[in-house]
Amino acid sequence: MTVYNQPVTITTVFFDLDDTLYPAKSGLWTNIRERINVYMRDRLGIPAHEVSEMRQKYLEQYGTTLRGLCNHHAVDVGDFLDFVHDLPLREYIQPAPELRAVIEALPARKFIFSNADHKHVQRVLDVLGLDGCFDGVLDILQMWPHCKPMPVTFEMALKMAGDPNPRHCALIDDLPRNVSAALSQGMFSVLYGIHTASADPAESSAFLTDWSQLPDLLYQQPTTNNRTTTMGKPNTSTQP
Repeated sequence: MTVYNQPVTITTVFFDLDDTLYPAKSGLWTNIRERINVYMRDRLGIPAHEVSEMRQKYLEQYGTTLRGLCNHHAVDVGDFLDFVHDLPLREYIQPAPELRAVIEALPARKFIFSNADHKHVQRVLDVLGLDGCFDGVLDILQMWPHCKPMPVTFEMALKMAGDPNPRHCALIDDLPRNVSAALSQGMFSVLYGIHTASADPAESSAFLTDWSQLPDLLYQQPTTNNRTTTMGKPNTSTQP
């Protein structure tokens, strides 16, 4: 685990997108997952009774279901991404002016770092009212055939962001495996949202459930401990 024995200046912040910049309880990712099931069943001809288990197996083994499908089935990546993200976003998520104010106030370069594609990222940012808040989008197509949490993906993200020192970078993500991977790369890793209550403290630098506390979390890091305590009230909603 990376130990921060003195204050570290965070100059670059990487934000995950899905279930991070909008609430997991919105239902958006639940419906994306269902569209993945439909795609596997109807477009790829996978028996319905095998779909859920196979989807989860590929997700755990390859980082995304899409990578697993590409390794074992004939899949058009663009067609898959367009199909699974074809949802009426405004039925699930709403503008987030408070989050925009927090992000804009951070004295750092800011990037979206997502296992989704740029088209989906931009649609979500538009609905959330976060368009223009970020210095760039690092998406699955730029990283292909890699994805979070693969170490090479973090190396690629750093290069695309201008090669900042990892110790001066932070990742905010809702999945423990991704923040753990960021931590192993030397980044300040922040686990956001619903997994904080049950997460292994050794796999992240900090926990966050309240966006208003992000500036203090990033810029008032403790000087004697190797981990920041949980911020905000625990989120008790369930993972999609």
